Amino acid sequence: MTENNAGLVTRALTKTYMRGNTPVHALAGVDLTLPQGTQVAIMGPSGSGKTTLLHCLAGVLRPSSGSITLDGEEMTTMSERALSTLRLRRFGFVFQDGQLLPELPTQENIAMPLMLAGTPKSEAIARAREILANLGLDGAGPYRPGQLSGGQAQRVAIGRALATNPSVIFADEPTGALDQATGGEVMSLLTSACTSTGASLVLVTHDPAVAARLPHTIHVRDGRVSLEGRGSGAPSPAPASSGTTPGASTVAG
Repeated sequence: MTENNAGLVTRALTKTYMRGNTPVHALAGVDLTLPQGTQVAIMGPSGSGKTTLLHCLAGVLRPSSGSITLDGEEMTTMSERALSTLRLRRFGFVFQDGQLLPELPTQENIAMPLMLAGTPKSEAIARAREILANLGLDGAGPYRPGQLSGGQAQRVAIGRALATNPSVIFADEPTGALDQATGGEVMSLLTSACTSTGASLVLVTHDPAVAARLPHTIHVRDGRVSLEGRGSGAPSPAPASSGTTPGASTVAG
């Protein structure tokens, strides 16, 4: 797979915040190549830049400098409207607390991204019911999030993330509010869903046991990254573009 269609690619990515008069370099020249279908965890100590990296990759936060491309298309120069459309159609999101809309039935929570993208409600609801059945929640469509257990609610959140058949699912501590057994079930569901659909999975976690479920881990410290691979397809260094700092890495899909 060439870099032009290699899924998510960053080159010389930086993000700097100001803390009073002091610049804080949350990301310092990050070069990554994440081919389509990659499943990777992001780990690092508090304040290391791991959440900033996730938000930049997901188009939620604009970097200070550098490049982010999805299948060769530059994200950093997109208008806010174009970036919003890309997030809606190409990305799915799973959060620690689910962030489901409490006033809507689960089937409408799942259908929401589709309806926002222009799918007629009847078709979106039919797709949501199909997803619920695939998640082992057949019949739960009329229930509201408050009527579900924590594990069931995260299944619904995963269903919502899958609704538009995204290229990438971004998950921010998706098991952080769950007990170990339920968290394991949610991770199994999330990874198998991404495998079956071909979506990439980029997941932030503080839990080494969660990270160990994925074939690759990005370690972030002081705004710089290193990669760890497990099993086949271990990551290898990637050539940095001119003027970048060390730390360019490729993850084999």
